[in-house]
Amino acid sequence: MITKTLEAENLTATTHFILLGFPTRPAFQLLLFSVSLATYVLTLLENFLIILAILSDAQLHKPMYFFLSHLSFLEMWYVTVISPKMLVDFLSSDKSISFNGCMTQLYFFVTFVCTEYILLAVMAFDRYVAICNPLRYPVIMTNQLCGILAGGCWLCGLVTAMIKMVFIARLYYCGTPHINHYFCDISPLLNVSCEDSSQAELVDFFLALMVIAVPLCVVVASYATILTTILRIPSAQGRQKAFSTCASHLTVVTLFYSTTLFTYARPKLMYAYNSNKVVSVLYTIIVPLLNPIIYCLRNRDVKAALKKTMLCKGSGHREDPDLSS
Repeated sequence: MITKTLEAENLTATTHFILLGFPTRPAFQLLLFSVSLATYVLTLLENFLIILAILSDAQLHKPMYFFLSHLSFLEMWYVTVISPKMLVDFLSSDKSISFNGCMTQLYFFVTFVCTEYILLAVMAFDRYVAICNPLRYPVIMTNQLCGILAGGCWLCGLVTAMIKMVFIARLYYCGTPHINHYFCDISPLLNVSCEDSSQAELVDFFLALMVIAVPLCVVVASYATILTTILRIPSAQGRQKAFSTCASHLTVVTLFYSTTLFTYARPKLMYAYNSNKVVSVLYTIIVPLLNPIIYCLRNRDVKAALKKTMLCKGSGHREDPDLSS
């Protein structure tokens, strides 16, 4: 990114932003730092162990776990884009971030969010094929197709973020704007722009519609078909076995989509309120922490592989059967 050096209407273009974060007393800031640091380290450790387990266990060399490893890898970087700067701000009185740093953080954050939306839809499609077309599953979900789908998720995320950045980074920001958030996000930046941002808002709306609505439709359609197929299974044991293959993924999808939709489906002016930052904590910090735990507790194969690395040793006695893909 090239630092803005333009001048307009006798106002100096900004070179820094101030992230307001969570303005509290110093003692509480230290508590937030400790909790956030522990959460960040634990999230990295959990996802790293899942990737390690999938790579080292031959039984997990299947499409379902291939996509899960991409999800874990994505979320390691997803939290890393936000948490380090947030941790520094908890301990520092200087909460500024450079223009280039802010735009870089925003670019990678949008990339990872968009990639996760699409990747979760791909994982739902994988479960649809496994349950609704089990005999054709090995023929359909080949290694080549899985690689193309995973690469397509990352490519769509990178391209979508780039297009959004073209319109957001070229907006004019006056002086040193104060962003009412703990990281650089789209709507808070649009709120502090001192020129008409309607074009950037329109582009952001249509891209968000494509990246959120289309994958959401794929997820809903996949699970509606899966549910119909499961209900046709005559035995209760068979229905439970089929449902257990997608229970963990459905939980992760519900957590991620519900928290992000609550934020990004609302008008940008809602970012003027502190309550929105609390909601953002859910999908930027809490959900990435919970996802590996959900897969560990709900999936028999992942649980068994993680027990080998001592992560889930002794974590519950009930094992949900998993339909081999």
